[in-house]
Amino acid sequence: MSVDAAQSPLIDVRNLRIEAGAGVPIIHDLSFTVDRGEFLAIVGESGSGKTMAARALLRLLPPGLRQTAGAIWLEGRNVTGLGEDAVRVLRGAGMGMVFQEPMVSLNPAMTVGAQMAEGLALHLKLAPGEIAQRSIAMLRRVGIADAERCLGAYPHEFSGGMRQRIMLASVMLLKPRLLIADEPTTALDTLTQAEVLDLMVELARDNGTAVILITHNLGLVARYAQRALVLEKGRLVESGRTAELLGAPREAYTKALIAALPRRAETPPAERTGAPVISVRNLSVVHAGALSLFRRRTPKRAVDDVSLDVHPREVVAVVGGSGSGKTTLGRALLRLIPAASGEVLLDGEDVLKAPRSRQRAFTLAAQLVFQDPYSSLDPRMTVGAIVREPLRHVAGLGATERDRMADAVLGDVGLSGFGGRLPHQLSGGQRQRVAIARALVRRPRFIVADEPVSALDMTIQAQILALFKSLQAEYGFACMFISHDLAAIEQIADRVVVMRDGRIIEEGPRDDVFDNPREAYTRALLAAAPRVDWQAVTP
Repeated sequence: MSVDAAQSPLIDVRNLRIEAGAGVPIIHDLSFTVDRGEFLAIVGESGSGKTMAARALLRLLPPGLRQTAGAIWLEGRNVTGLGEDAVRVLRGAGMGMVFQEPMVSLNPAMTVGAQMAEGLALHLKLAPGEIAQRSIAMLRRVGIADAERCLGAYPHEFSGGMRQRIMLASVMLLKPRLLIADEPTTALDTLTQAEVLDLMVELARDNGTAVILITHNLGLVARYAQRALVLEKGRLVESGRTAELLGAPREAYTKALIAALPRRAETPPAERTGAPVISVRNLSVVHAGALSLFRRRTPKRAVDDVSLDVHPREVVAVVGGSGSGKTTLGRALLRLIPAASGEVLLDGEDVLKAPRSRQRAFTLAAQLVFQDPYSSLDPRMTVGAIVREPLRHVAGLGATERDRMADAVLGDVGLSGFGGRLPHQLSGGQRQRVAIARALVRRPRFIVADEPVSALDMTIQAQILALFKSLQAEYGFACMFISHDLAAIEQIADRVVVMRDGRIIEEGPRDDVFDNPREAYTRALLAAAPRVDWQAVTP
């Protein structure tokens, strides 16, 4: 490396422009640098262009997009015009990328060992034995205990957190000078998220690797990044040191992002009044378990002897790590999966043992808001048809009345006039509003909201949470809010239930659990949650 190259930034992006189709700009004249060993965050709402800007560095733009102007310099060398063979050499040893969803980027038909070996065989020309040794050592480094077995396993055999560790190990094996992490922890629970990001920082520090973190989570930016760029609709609106940017933002867009951060509601939690809408008594759910070597199954108690009440107009938040049983609990309450034992009482009647006619009444009284509305909305149906669908089972309603009720609830969620659109014509936040409208159209008394904002950026998340609270005040439903996002829970919950290994280990009013947690596990969850420490970031 020349003296000039050593003194230049690791990455120098100058006047980058990316276009789609017939000259539609996606990135406008973007310039930024990344120094050696620096941790830089690129933040912005969905559609701001942050992922496309990062993909341009690796020449991994999706079909239909192309770089039409600007230059990208790596260690003082202009790599913009390099051929595909030269760019392939840069990927891996020069720059590596950890994608948002490792199950999509890992090949399901190849073993972990085969996928890790590809980069080493291409860039370092090592013998198979040396490749296996290096792969095992890196898997152990990222916290996978049985590394030898992992090499022969397939991605679907691991949890989301383990798959993300495997993806990180594969990228860091080649010791890249730049690591791009694109929303690497969006789908992970709080504890796993902190473990993966702490590990990423540690590996980068050990190898002298610079990191670009693409995220909409300002809590992660505050915790990990030294400097941040803010993008809006493909334009750089603000950049600077993290403390200065978060503590004294100059631009209105940055201020709006910061204002959207979830904060504890100033109003006190609702008091529990009247009889519970839903009472759960000693509920257990048992999964059959995976087949062992001898074709035997070891049953697993996913929910173990759980009891709780949800009162009218109350939001009970259920939190815990992946595999804690919180989603299984919510689905068992709605009879979407069978319970092994226990009771679910609606107005004192056990709906698990009630006759079919009473079970149908419970189905009308209880609804579910899914985590991913795009998967749960029929892509062939219009928004109006989707929202009207639950009314087919309500006796005595004609077509005119169904249309009137659907239009009314669409207006309540801010989607008046959207009835003729299809799901793909909506944004993520609008699709989540449709999912909420579908759940509310029959005026249910109880709603289970399963991670309803985990995939949304901060501003849309704030809108959905505010909408949810206003709709609850209007409709009066009781709610079980399942989430690993403690900031969202702090904003919306009246009471918090903490689950671990299928059991409730702590519960109480929101302020008591957040301010004075009794259990070590609860304290660990709270400590791992990314937050903006306003005293620390104020210049």
